[in-house]
Amino acid sequence: MGSLYQRGQIWWMKYHRGSKTFRQSTRTKDERKAQKLLDLRMAQVKTNTLPSQYLERIRFDELAKDYLNDYRINARKTFRDADLAVRKLKEHFAGMRVMDLSTDSIQAYILIRQNAKLSNATINRQLSALKRMFTLGARATPPKVPRIPYIPMLKELNVRRGFFEHDEFLSLRGALPDYLKPIVSIAYHCGFRKGEILGLTWKQVDLERRRLILEAGTTKNNEGRIAYMTEDLFRVLAAWKQVRDWKAPNYPHVCFRPLKKYPEPVHIGEFRKAWDAACEKIGLEGRLFHDFRRTAVRNMVRAGIPELVAMRISGHKTRSVFDRYNITSESDLKDAAGKLDAFHGHNLGTIGGLKGNEGQQAITEQTENSEEKSWAHQDSNLGPADYESAALTV
Repeated sequence: MGSLYQRGQIWWMKYHRGSKTFRQSTRTKDERKAQKLLDLRMAQVKTNTLPSQYLERIRFDELAKDYLNDYRINARKTFRDADLAVRKLKEHFAGMRVMDLSTDSIQAYILIRQNAKLSNATINRQLSALKRMFTLGARATPPKVPRIPYIPMLKELNVRRGFFEHDEFLSLRGALPDYLKPIVSIAYHCGFRKGEILGLTWKQVDLERRRLILEAGTTKNNEGRIAYMTEDLFRVLAAWKQVRDWKAPNYPHVCFRPLKKYPEPVHIGEFRKAWDAACEKIGLEGRLFHDFRRTAVRNMVRAGIPELVAMRISGHKTRSVFDRYNITSESDLKDAAGKLDAFHGHNLGTIGGLKGNEGQQAITEQTENSEEKSWAHQDSNLGPADYESAALTV
């Protein structure tokens, strides 16, 4: 049995669980709202789902703090993205009790972000952070959330379509400065991320065994991997090694820009200006460096390399990359039609009772006859001698 009473203008509720009596503020001056909360508590008492006083004190801000601490403890490289997501979520949920965070309140948040013209992908990154907060809260000892609410995710139209055909790659590499040629060559052939390439040292370049070694901790997922060089990539890196040995024999990094004004070369951090200029020069404006990563995966698949091996080289951990990158092009689709032709052996089957080419010839003759009849019916006064002139006007 439960009851309501007032302290000042605020309604309080009193209810019993076993031999214990609980008194709790409803935080409202509205008696009807207070009664609804009391009814909820009584139902929770009957079903043994009554939240503890500890859970009722947990706020969104505590979950957000635990979420960021998890990133710090695990030294995640995307901490800045996580921090940005938390700041955006706090604009709506700061100070809110975790128990009050429901699907309705989350949907309201989604509508606010959509009205602010944020993309579904951006909103989903924030919702993923919120979902992770609840997961960590549920795993805590003692648990910090009574239940994980349903968090709807939005549909993303994020199929990536940017690729470099081989002739485009060669044209772009030719238009770029010499110090960028090794970078784009590694990206095109191996599909490494830009940060992984810019961090390469000559200790990781094994020219004798023709392989590149990414050490554990230097990649996005912190896992090391090895990629063997193609003939083209080997020649580019071997030539660049000679430049390094001549101009800066003690410089450790593969990616550098030799300058006449300074004795030591400059490590390459960003090259957007040179990239945009080269793309514009060869008519490929708007292309992204990350297109090389998609291209490398697609080329490996086209070459018959098993998907698992391609993923090991490029550093992708899940097969979903092949769906997101949409590993097809118009030439792929054209090749598919050619393969179907080869499979059917150019056998056209029967057309109008005739087989193969006979049926196709019959269709052609029938079309020509129907066209001649249409010319004749254009004017009933035309004679046979006038057919040619009439046909020329059609």
